[in-house]
Amino acid sequence: MAERRRNHWGWGYEDEQSSPQQLREAARGLAGHLGFGEVEIEQPVSLEAVSLRAPRVQPPVDLAEVCARDAHTRATHALGKSYSDVVRGFRGRFEDPPDFVARPRDEREVERLLEWCAGERIAVVPYGGGTSVVGGIQPAVDASYNGVVSLDTGALARVLEVDPVSRAARIQAGASGPELERQLGRHGLTLRHFPQSFELSTLGGWIATRAAGHFATGRTHIEDFVESVRAVTPGGVWESRRLPGSGAGISPDRMLAGSEGTLGVIVEAWLRVQPRPVHRASAGVGFADFAAGAECVRALAQAELNPANCRLIDAQEARLTLAGDGSRALLVLGFESTDHPVEGALTRALEICREHGGEVGERRGAGGRRGGGENGERRGAARVGGGGSGEAAGAASAAAGGGGDAVGSWREAFLRAPYIRDVMVAMGVITETFETAITWERFPALHEAVTGAARAALTDVGAEPALVTCRLTHVYPDGPAPYFTVIAPGRRGEEIEQWAHVKQAVSDAIGRAGATITHHHAVGRDHRPWYDRQRPEPFAAALGGAKAAVDPKWIMNPGVLVDRPGGWA
Repeated sequence: MAERRRNHWGWGYEDEQSSPQQLREAARGLAGHLGFGEVEIEQPVSLEAVSLRAPRVQPPVDLAEVCARDAHTRATHALGKSYSDVVRGFRGRFEDPPDFVARPRDEREVERLLEWCAGERIAVVPYGGGTSVVGGIQPAVDASYNGVVSLDTGALARVLEVDPVSRAARIQAGASGPELERQLGRHGLTLRHFPQSFELSTLGGWIATRAAGHFATGRTHIEDFVESVRAVTPGGVWESRRLPGSGAGISPDRMLAGSEGTLGVIVEAWLRVQPRPVHRASAGVGFADFAAGAECVRALAQAELNPANCRLIDAQEARLTLAGDGSRALLVLGFESTDHPVEGALTRALEICREHGGEVGERRGAGGRRGGGENGERRGAARVGGGGSGEAAGAASAAAGGGGDAVGSWREAFLRAPYIRDVMVAMGVITETFETAITWERFPALHEAVTGAARAALTDVGAEPALVTCRLTHVYPDGPAPYFTVIAPGRRGEEIEQWAHVKQAVSDAIGRAGATITHHHAVGRDHRPWYDRQRPEPFAAALGGAKAAVDPKWIMNPGVLVDRPGGWA
């Protein structure tokens, strides 16, 4: 049976791409729903019409079996999945393809590849699911390197060991979300980490980028699940001792979490797992305005009720996703447990909501059985992952008409968003997001500054009428993680430049407000200027020293997090 091929420019697989007719139907519905008027559909440039730069280096003979240089493989490893990446791929612009892609089958082959690359001055860019939205996997290196290799961990995709006593599992880094959940499911277990990229992203990528999952409180970032990590660096194997916790110096696991492939290749990790939740309860709550909803969310976070979902969506986003009519903000609130009923926790949370002026909608509960799920993580992910060629068109059509309950409508739109974005790219619509985190007392000023900067920048570039929405994706007792979305008509051929202007203005506003440049999208190449300003200078020097120690030839993902001080060792 032939292996499914990834879409060379957008989300998902080739057999999920919409036909021209489906694209036209989807675009018509979306344009009307967004209020953008008539739009014309552009077709993506076929890969056959693209001329990639010729490979500059040949794979070593002893690794040739696991290396590929065909156009499709190189193109699919040349870009991530940011809006700018998708537009470039859509138009056939693959300026920096890897010279070849290596897919090692075991740790020995990873070690051999790094050894060869260090000796030949060839850069190595680790690649998991290719879902980076910040330029984290682009094989763009300077002329001091003789070439660049994309190291795809996809062949390292097994759950190697399960410890049911301590509730932990040893999992290879290349396992995608569905793959690792399917394997853990045989043991009645789940990792319970469901980022929006779940369908394609991998465990190693989650750890390397400090990815956050769907759940709003408790264990949100992947490092909260990590028991130990094993990585191969140019200087040797880096493996921590498996422990529930330790106070022994700087954590080796925490140092790898967020390293974004600059220190080595994460090959496996022990993760804390759990039985699948049995008890669930949820409700949707409406608020007259977003600010009132935010105050309620703060009270919920500080009450230590620890809801699994506590996602506040502004009125405009609720309307766009058919979760409301645009008159009220929506709070998606849910609780779950593997052990005990959660109706009591939801009841108290809804009391707090009412105290803050919230209007409680339909309440749902489930207990004493496995499967299903208020949050829809496994069900929704399976549906997205199993879609056919009409998936994107169907999602876009649903966004322009249909119904269902508010929470369910928003959840479905959330899970299908990557497919909808591909349709918008074909429509010439700018659609991108930016996310951050800040303490509660500074949130109102941040929200005003960021939305204002985005709208002003969109006006500057003539991208009107524009929509700028906000939701709180993760909440902590001391602050929220706001997530902003921009949707605006772009000018054909100038969309990337238009978005770059908006991105610059918004990122500057985030920095001035004292917020972080990223809460869970990582740094990559796109966020480097603002990351450099955010981190302390002594830390930057320490990071450079650590990299020089484990990667003396500076071959690992050059240009990300820290720069080579100049010259070759």
